[in-house]
Amino acid sequence: MRAAHGRDPPRRLCDTPRHGMLRAVNYAQLLFPDFSLILCGYLICRYTPLNRSVWQPVESLVYYLLFPVLLFQSIVKSPIDLGEAASLVAAGLGTGLCGVALAYSLPHLPWLGRHIDRRDHAAAAQVAFRFNSFIVLALADRLAGAQGLLMVAVLIGVCVPVLNVAAVWPMARGSQQGFVRELLRNPLIIATATGLAANLLGFRIPPWLEPSVSRIGAASLALGLMAAGAGMQFGLLTRSKLLSASVLFIRHLAQPLIAWAFARLLRLDATQTTVLMAFCAVSTASSCYVLAARMGYNGAYVAGLVTLSTVLGVASLTFALGMLR
Repeated sequence: MRAAHGRDPPRRLCDTPRHGMLRAVNYAQLLFPDFSLILCGYLICRYTPLNRSVWQPVESLVYYLLFPVLLFQSIVKSPIDLGEAASLVAAGLGTGLCGVALAYSLPHLPWLGRHIDRRDHAAAAQVAFRFNSFIVLALADRLAGAQGLLMVAVLIGVCVPVLNVAAVWPMARGSQQGFVRELLRNPLIIATATGLAANLLGFRIPPWLEPSVSRIGAASLALGLMAAGAGMQFGLLTRSKLLSASVLFIRHLAQPLIAWAFARLLRLDATQTTVLMAFCAVSTASSCYVLAARMGYNGAYVAGLVTLSTVLGVASLTFALGMLR
């Protein structure tokens, strides 16, 4: 039955054969292959000669080459329906901005602000609203195939610049020298912008080149997940316990609930809702601690938050996807 305004009512996750199958799946088991790669990366970095000095160049390779190739390929593979994508983008961006507002408000809450160190908050706020692109791309492929990858690629292209600005702002304190230039040089933004332009112009990757590009994309996911594990640190998790609990609460509980509300409000379909929930429940960006350290803040403390967020991501993703039943 059509709704009164002429649009089909949004389907629940269980309304399609594919998602009907997912309803019966143990989501922790579904997430295991990707998080097992994170665990492998941690164990290899921690207990073998392949330590951080080996994994840092791997992170750079993934970030500057392999991952942008995957984003570009995902975007140009299928035609984009801008009207259909608009609601998903609005939901993803709206959820992210709500996370920013909640994170920024923490020092101003009367019962919480006096217990929070302002410098620690400036560095840690980004943990509440940034996301791990490697993990969310792997999950999108597993949950919704090529269509899911396309949706996530568009979400990344829109949300990364906005959330990067929000991450840097508390630490920059008005110092914006080179700020816009760095955003414009971001490889994820470049790959997304060129992919969108190529898609809208009708460009497709030649069939003879497609296998090579697909192998690069597959390598980016596996290496990206292992590099995320190699970057985990448990050192300073006891510092600023109240602040730590607050930003992780926003990241792993508030964000999925807000995303679910946006999905209902904007009447997203089953696949869009699945992608949005995974996008908003995934662990925080592994580069948070790098950004904090480069800007002169306590990188080790933020690395501990990133590590705990990576572990909590299993629970929050299971919770978020379970809401779709």
